[in-house]
Amino acid sequence: MSFDSAVDALFSSPLFNVTLTLLAFQVGLICYEKVGRKAWMHPVVMGTVIIVGFILLTPHEYPTYFKNNELLLFFLGPATVALAVPLRNELKTLRGIAVPALVIIALGSVIAPLTALGAAWLFGADEQVLVSLLAKSVTSPIAIGVTENLGGLVSLITAVTLFTGIAGALMGPTIFKIAGLTDDRLQGILLGVLAHGVGTARGFEISVRCGALAGLGMGLTGTFSAFMLPYLKIVLFG
Repeated sequence: MSFDSAVDALFSSPLFNVTLTLLAFQVGLICYEKVGRKAWMHPVVMGTVIIVGFILLTPHEYPTYFKNNELLLFFLGPATVALAVPLRNELKTLRGIAVPALVIIALGSVIAPLTALGAAWLFGADEQVLVSLLAKSVTSPIAIGVTENLGGLVSLITAVTLFTGIAGALMGPTIFKIAGLTDDRLQGILLGVLAHGVGTARGFEISVRCGALAGLGMGLTGTFSAFMLPYLKIVLFG
């Protein structure tokens, strides 16, 4: 076997790609702890930089990397469902904010894709790109399935949901401080609605209650969007 063939075989191995992803996240986590858990050094941010750098500096191609990480993509679903465990312990904290929470989820599920579509349309994006952006604020397991059904670009929505989550996790606490929002329950709902999985992880750093309600916001937004986005596509694109 030639050297090039050996490299291709290595890069095409699911074990190699999953290991690469886990190692990149672990390095990101170590860096995150070293800088005192600063939001800009979130392990998802650092891990992404490492993976992108690896792909750019080697013959490895993103479609191959993505395809061979299907095992991790599969476990995203069960991991999302598992967030029901801490939520079960925090359900009583929903008293008094159930109505505001539902309003936030409903408005966020509609406003988030519309603002993304508006910005992309102003920059001249074509219809397939616009359709791909509909699920930008939905957690990745649901966003990928919805985007496939809508005829969008899975690779694009994967990157966009990641960027959305990172941006929300980075800016969320600062926005809460500026707005004077101190209720960690509403902070959690907002992080879950607008920054899905990464926002939920950030919520658990604020408090267990914040993280649990972020999981609720993420789950309800995903469920609502899965039913609503196909109809929104029909209204916008026919």
